[in-house]
Amino acid sequence: MTRLRLFRPLAFIDLETTGTNVASDRIVEISVIRLFPDGREDQKTWRVNPTIPIPAAVVAIHNITDEDVKNEPTFKDLSKELFNYLQNCDLAGYNSNKFDIPLLAEEFLRAEVEFDVSNRRLLDVQNIFHRMEQRTLAAAYKFYCNKEMTNAHNAAYDIRATLEVLEAQLDRYGEQLQDDVEFLSEFSSRGNPADLAGRIVFNEKGEEVFSFGKHSGKTVEDVFRKEPSYYNWMMDGDFPRYTKKVITKIRLRMMNQK
Repeated sequence: MTRLRLFRPLAFIDLETTGTNVASDRIVEISVIRLFPDGREDQKTWRVNPTIPIPAAVVAIHNITDEDVKNEPTFKDLSKELFNYLQNCDLAGYNSNKFDIPLLAEEFLRAEVEFDVSNRRLLDVQNIFHRMEQRTLAAAYKFYCNKEMTNAHNAAYDIRATLEVLEAQLDRYGEQLQDDVEFLSEFSSRGNPADLAGRIVFNEKGEEVFSFGKHSGKTVEDVFRKEPSYYNWMMDGDFPRYTKKVITKIRLRMMNQK
C-alpha cells in the first residue's frame, strides 16, 4: 500500500517511443500504474503501432522493433480506452512533465481526443530527484532503493522503478517532502508552463509569455498584437500541437476582447 495521501487516483506513466521529439515522434509502448485513495493499485501496458519506422538507434535502447508492433493497435485505436483509463487521474512519472505527458498529449490531439491536463496535478519524480541529488533514473534506483536496474527501457519495469524511487524519496526526505500529491506536484514542477512543452509560461502576473526565441520574456498577447504573422509562423512550424492549441486559445481570446 502506498504511503501517498491521495484524494483522487494518481497515474504513473512511462512511454517508449520512436524518438525524443515531442512534436513528431510516436509512442510504441505505454505502461501505467494507477494508485487509488483507498490503497488499491492496478497496472496496464499497451504496445502501440506508431505508424512510422522505429530508428535502429532507438531500437537499440528499448528493443522494440517494427516487427514487434506491426500488428498492434495504433494510438488512435487505443485512444478512447486510454483516455477512460486516465480519467480523473493526476499524472506522475520520471521526466514526465518534460517528455511523457507532452508527448502523450500530442498523441491524443493527433487522435482528435481532447486530453485536458489543466485541472490535473503533474508530479515529476525526476525533478524531485534532481533538486535533491542531480542524477539519472538508474542512479536514483541504486541510490534510493539500493537496487540495480537490469531491464531499463522496458516501460513496465521503468515505471515500477519510478514508483519505488518516489516511495523511497518520501522515506528519505520525510522532513522536507510531504506525502501529498498537491505538494509534490508543486515541488516537482519547473517554472509555470502554460503549454506542456514549456515554450509558453505564466509570469508573476499570470500572463502568458514566450520562453524562447527573439520574443523570450514578452507576453504572447503583446507579440501577437504587434507582430500578427508570428502566430502563423508558429502554427506552420514544428511546434507541438498542444503549444499550437494554447496560442490559438490566446488569439481567440484577444479577438473576443475587441
